[in-house]
Amino acid sequence: MTRQIPTSDHQPIPPVPPFAIAHHRQTTSSLRGGSEEAIPSSSMSSSALNRQTATGLSASSIKSFARSLGFFSCGIAKAGPVDESTAQQYRRWLDNGEEASMAYMANYQEKRLDPRLLVPGVRSIISLALNYAPSRLLPEGEYQFAAYALGQDYHNLMKEKMRKLAEEIKNRQPLPLEEDLSIRCFCDTAPVLERYWAQKAGLGWVGRNHQLIIPHAGSMFFLGEIFLPFDVDAYDEPMPNRCGNCHRCIDACPTHAIVPGEDFHARRCLSYQLIENRGELSEEAKAAMGDTIYGCDRCQTACPWNRFATPNTEPDLQPKPELLSMNKDKWHHLTVEDYRRLFKGSAVKRVKFEGLIRNITAKES
Repeated sequence: MTRQIPTSDHQPIPPVPPFAIAHHRQTTSSLRGGSEEAIPSSSMSSSALNRQTATGLSASSIKSFARSLGFFSCGIAKAGPVDESTAQQYRRWLDNGEEASMAYMANYQEKRLDPRLLVPGVRSIISLALNYAPSRLLPEGEYQFAAYALGQDYHNLMKEKMRKLAEEIKNRQPLPLEEDLSIRCFCDTAPVLERYWAQKAGLGWVGRNHQLIIPHAGSMFFLGEIFLPFDVDAYDEPMPNRCGNCHRCIDACPTHAIVPGEDFHARRCLSYQLIENRGELSEEAKAAMGDTIYGCDRCQTACPWNRFATPNTEPDLQPKPELLSMNKDKWHHLTVEDYRRLFKGSAVKRVKFEGLIRNITAKES
C-alpha cells in the first residue's frame, strides 16, 4: 500500500544567504556545463535591441502563460552579475573543497557569477518552478528514493514546457539575429545559480536547508530559467527570508551536512554520497541511510513549509506501478535488464546500475 505525502504541523520560519548549493533536486547537478535550448531570432538591429523593452509583451502576460503550462511560480529578474557576497561565498566554497568529487562545480566560474558572460546580450532572466511533491510514496518499510526521482526525468518535462513558453514569447516579440542573440532555456544543465536567480525573481527564499522555499508551498520544486535578450516592463523584487529561528532541517540532517554559520558540506550529504560519489560510501553515510538507496529528502520533509505542499498532477512525474510494487527482496535480485526497464527515461540513471547496487548492498557490509 502506497503512502500519501506526509505533512508537518510545525509553524513556519527563515534566514541564510541567497547562495546555496544543496544536493537535491533543486538541484544536484545545477552547476554543470551542459546543453540548453536556443530559440532562433527574427531580424532586428542590435542597436534597436539595446533601446527596447518587450513592447506588446508584459511581465504579467509571461507569468500568465507560464501558469497555463503548469508552472507553479514564475518571476523575472534583471540580468547582471550576482552580488559580491554571493560571489565570495561561492569562491570560498570551492576553495575549501566543499564540492568534493564534483569537479564540474569549479568550471565556468565567471559565467556562473555573471550570466551576461554565459549568454551575451541577456537582459532579463525568467525563473520558473514546477511542483514535484509526490501524490504517492513508496511503501513504508521498503527501500526509498528521493521524491524528485519517482517519475520520469524532469529535464525533459521542464525543457518541453520552457520551450513552449519561449516560443510564445518569441511569437509576440521580434528578436534580433545579429550577434547570435536569442532566447535560451536552462534546466540544471548549465552554469547558472538557479536558486539565487529564483530568489532574485521573487519566487521564494533560500532556506537553511539550502533549498528554495516558496511560501505556502514548500521546497519540492524543479527550477528552470529562460534568458531573454530584452527588458520587460516590470521586474520582481527578491523575497526576504522567512525561516526565522527554525532549525528543524539542521536537526534532521543525518550526516551533519548543514551546519549553522558554515557553508554546505556536500561530501557529508547523503544525497551526494548515494548519487554523485562514484567510490565507496562513507561509513557515516552507511550508518545514516536507513532504507534510503537514492537521494535524501530529510531536510525537506522536516521543513514546516512543506506541510503546504500540494501533490503534483503531472502524468510524467508519477511513479511507475512496477516501482511502487518493488520490495527489498526484488531490489536485492535486481538485474541490469530490470534496472533499464524500471528507470528508462528516469533521473535515477545518473547513479548507473553499479552505483544503485552499491547502495542496495551497503547495508550488508
